[in-house]
Amino acid sequence: MSNETNIHRESRLNKLHDLQEKGYNPYPYCFKPNAKAANLQEKYKDLEAGADTEDRVTIAGRAMAVRNNGMFIDVKDMSGKIQAFCHKNHLPEEDLALLKDLDVGDIVGISGYVRRTPRGELSIAAEHFDIISKSLQALPEKFHGLTDIDARYRQRYVDFIMNDDSKEIYRKRCEIISAVRRYFEENDFLEVETPMLHPIMGGASAKPFITHHNTLDMDLYLRIAPELYLKKLVVGGFDRVFEIGRNFRNEGIDKTHNPEFTALEAYQAYADYNDMAELIPNLLRYVAQKVLGTTIINVNGNEIDLSKPFARKSMIDLVKEATGADFLSVETLEDAIALAKSVGVDASACISWGKVISEVFDAKVEPNLIQPVLVMDMPRDISPLAKTHRSNPRLVEHFDAYVGGMEVGCAYSELSNPLEQRERFEAQSKDREKGDDEAQMLDEDFINALENAFPPTGGMGMGLDRLAILLTGAETIRDVIAFPTLRKKD
Repeated sequence: MSNETNIHRESRLNKLHDLQEKGYNPYPYCFKPNAKAANLQEKYKDLEAGADTEDRVTIAGRAMAVRNNGMFIDVKDMSGKIQAFCHKNHLPEEDLALLKDLDVGDIVGISGYVRRTPRGELSIAAEHFDIISKSLQALPEKFHGLTDIDARYRQRYVDFIMNDDSKEIYRKRCEIISAVRRYFEENDFLEVETPMLHPIMGGASAKPFITHHNTLDMDLYLRIAPELYLKKLVVGGFDRVFEIGRNFRNEGIDKTHNPEFTALEAYQAYADYNDMAELIPNLLRYVAQKVLGTTIINVNGNEIDLSKPFARKSMIDLVKEATGADFLSVETLEDAIALAKSVGVDASACISWGKVISEVFDAKVEPNLIQPVLVMDMPRDISPLAKTHRSNPRLVEHFDAYVGGMEVGCAYSELSNPLEQRERFEAQSKDREKGDDEAQMLDEDFINALENAFPPTGGMGMGLDRLAILLTGAETIRDVIAFPTLRKKD
């Protein structure tokens, strides 16, 4: 804590003690405002300068500016700002006395009548004034400056106080998740909850976090995906299910990745990935319209109209278009690595044909997928939970949805043959033995569930933090998460 911070805090502590010595409690149990700043600004937008009303209201919010020894206070609540006019002609003496202990950042409660000042500022002429939470920390003057980026994320509550843009992005994020939920409910999906502590890592290819349960004396994995449990529900007769919840992946942090993130997964019985190829674009359009009032968004200067049909192109074809390399023309891992090298991609660490293609795709194709596109038909050996493609056994019926150069969702014709699923898991186990710690584990209980007959099913997943980035125009995933994971401060 700096000397300047110590001085400010000491001054505020002295004011707190002064209030308490007077018998005043600056931390009351409750306060009941009956009006919001934005509603008042709208209701009285036509009130003329210098006009008074007889309408009395009670507001509460944070004092963001204090002028003329407290005569004028800018009060900010969740909806916006309004000015309070605190004058001896209206306030009792005991309330006026409180003003000398008022600081910027304190939360205040004010009752009075609505007026517009001769200068045109809508105000509450205070007839009663309270400090209802004394702030011991001074607010920064330029909290959104470049030098304070780290502080913004570490003290996100202060960022939200000072930076209306940050607050608006997070508010829209909450609306986005609410709209996603409404979309599925309106389409007869049942919202469910499944475990976050998994005895076996599965449902996606990722590095897990591992914890230990003392009573059971067993290691557990924080879930990387809810997929296998959701499919068990479909086996149990819940034909349309979805879940919105946290996933955890022990991987890198960048503009689109955070170790814990909010994911959506949904499964529809008697459907396939073609049905999901309709569902995902419809979901994006629905949410954009509900939250933004339009299906047109802007990503880094590129206008994107989500109402238009999404292009559908295979991963193999996209790689071929970008590099000239046809990976269907090679059979072995060695030949695939050599073909990747010929187009400038080092895939020597890859352990399968499909991994090589994915590596080339990430390097040469993904950043250029600005307009909406469904990247169809992934290599079979990197997608162990999807059905083999009905026209090419080297591929599976799995697509990823890209918008604005970023993957925002994926979908599958879900594998329902328990014998083939076992083979796929066993192949993944061999990849783990070769050093791939993201490969999935053999899950006997999931296979047993499939042996009870799993109907033809289409499944989809979506990172809702990324969806929030897309629809809010945020620069990084940290801007759409209230409290992002950060490196430990020295």
